[in-house]
Amino acid sequence: MNDIAGEKKVNIIQGEFKVSKDPQVVLTTLLGSCVAACIRDPLAGVGGMNHFLLPGDTDHAGQNAGENYGVHLMELLINGLMREGAKRDRLEAKLFGGARMMKGLSDIGQRNSEFAMRFLKYESIQLVGSDFGGERGRRITYSPATGLVRQMYVGNANIEPVMPKLPAAPAAPSFDDFELFTPNIPSARR
Repeated sequence: MNDIAGEKKVNIIQGEFKVSKDPQVVLTTLLGSCVAACIRDPLAGVGGMNHFLLPGDTDHAGQNAGENYGVHLMELLINGLMREGAKRDRLEAKLFGGARMMKGLSDIGQRNSEFAMRFLKYESIQLVGSDFGGERGRRITYSPATGLVRQMYVGNANIEPVMPKLPAAPAAPSFDDFELFTPNIPSARR
């Protein structure tokens, strides 16, 4: 990805959001099982991005508690857009991420994606594009003023959990061959 002269890149990490009207601002993030929502008001020319991961077990009684992190960041993003002149009924969204990064573990990426879709539907925000799932990360580059999104897949597919390798234990001593040492003590008699 080539940088354009004058471009102001702002990296968004997990738990953050950013809103801008500046046509030179480009928001970027790197996603695995997390989701990024790119939301904008095309008439006001303002947009923003967030990056969230839902913690906890959303399959059981704590579902609402588990969604608080995603809900919080979605609300912060929407409120930030409205402070900059966006109107709620004109908002449009693009969603990315939700990959299954490690086999054998729960699919938090799918749960993140399902949450984001549910949130937009509940809030009546139009979804105009999305790319979810897979087994690779994504780098997202988003121009909040124009709504242009670039996505580049990163990493290898079929990532297995990596367990640290411990050093091999030293070989057990063999007692077949041994040598007795006698101290070299000078004789006391002369």
